Amino acid sequence: MSTLETTGKTTTELRALARTLLADHDRWEPLVRANPERRQYELLLEDENVVVWLISWMDGHDTGYHDHDFSAGTVAVAQGSIREERLRVGGAPHSRVYEAGEILTFEGSDIHRVRHHSGQPAVTIHVYSPPPQRSGAYVFDPNGSLQRRSVPANEELRPLPVYGTYESRQTLAG
Repeated sequence: MSTLETTGKTTTELRALARTLLADHDRWEPLVRANPERRQYELLLEDENVVVWLISWMDGHDTGYHDHDFSAGTVAVAQGSIREERLRVGGAPHSRVYEAGEILTFEGSDIHRVRHHSGQPAVTIHVYSPPPQRSGAYVFDPNGSLQRRSVPANEELRPLPVYGTYESRQTLAG
């Protein structure tokens, strides 16, 4: 398997690296920092081909809908649970909860949203290749059209104001 429109690692290689890091508790456990105000990020690895972040999540933490431009990725859940939603044409987003030990994979062009699911804080390991330069953040405008906003890689992804969820679009359409 190869990543779409990238010269980075394959999705198989990304999953393998995520599994290796997931099993290395001594490397990531000391870096876990739950903060109710915002997600906490700790850089685990960075080179010309890959960047890896440890992210701590709590209730209310949400990326909003986004893509990763030309960077494919893998998210391994180390503790707790997260919910991923992927936009679909003509229907509600596909939604799945990922529990500790599970891994989700995406291409750079996939539009998805990741958020804390419930209960205890969640901890995830995010592996991206090639290292991201920017992402696309999505919002539904007042007419229900999907709009993309370019976001530099050093800015935290979060829901855009006012029309940032599928539910808002449904309210507008209804």
